[in-house]
Amino acid sequence: METTLTHTLNDAIEVAYQGQTLFKYVYKSKNPARESPRPYFHPLRTLAGNELSLFRPHDHLWHIGLTMCIANIEEENFWGGPTYTREQQGYIQLANNGHIDHVGWQEVSNDGQVRCREQLQWVTQAGETWFKEERKIVVSEINPEAGYWSLDLAFRLTNVTQRPLNFGSPTTEGRPDAGYGGLFWRGPRSFLHGNIIGPDGLEGPESMGKRAPWLALSGKHDGNQARSTILFVDQPENPRYPNKWFVRNDPYACISCSFMFDEYYPLQPGDDLVLNYHVMLANGAWSRQDLEQYVAQKQASK
Repeated sequence: METTLTHTLNDAIEVAYQGQTLFKYVYKSKNPARESPRPYFHPLRTLAGNELSLFRPHDHLWHIGLTMCIANIEEENFWGGPTYTREQQGYIQLANNGHIDHVGWQEVSNDGQVRCREQLQWVTQAGETWFKEERKIVVSEINPEAGYWSLDLAFRLTNVTQRPLNFGSPTTEGRPDAGYGGLFWRGPRSFLHGNIIGPDGLEGPESMGKRAPWLALSGKHDGNQARSTILFVDQPENPRYPNKWFVRNDPYACISCSFMFDEYYPLQPGDDLVLNYHVMLANGAWSRQDLEQYVAQKQASK
């Protein structure tokens, strides 16, 4: 079979195509408690074998490839590192670094299409479970002729406490243009000053905090000077669609699908937060026209 799925040391799943690793999904993190350990995708690679993720960079050790994480929920931190507080008007290390724990797999299958369904729980540093989560990971397409492959990711978080919980960000706490949280990707160091592209002429650092149904970033790799592109597509059923994007290409490349960029998102006891995203990884530097055609084709096929 061209696509293979293997478990590695009972803590990770690795998916490869024709012997080339596409991703490793580590579902039992060994990272320190201060970094809010949680499942993550790393490495992420294109079909050409170029790595499209960065793990524990020295500037932000809690940036770990592609991961779901929230910097501010009430006064808890499921992102890692220090917390931005309105009182301090800055970051401070608090005893509030929660963790997202793998509970079990409901499905891990590869019948020509890789499908995984996982149960998780979000636990505060004090040991209180705030959310139960169901996560779905689907390798939705591998297209060697066009040079790309794609992931469909779905997250369903249920508030299992007896009180409302407000999802926020450093921007909701007073720091401008720091509305990060949700699905977050940290790109390779060589993607510094990479090309940020969105719909309707959206491009560059001015994309920060703007609403758009999709956003992409392309850059050049060290070692071989090859170029790659990663695309994130927000889905119409998501809250506050289209979301505002936290995106940078300086001092590093990153993208965050921030449904709570500058406005709290409340979740009542027993209610669900459902988030769905499409992620595409491509060989080469795709143009705006290429990306728009790709997104239009995906929407038409639904």
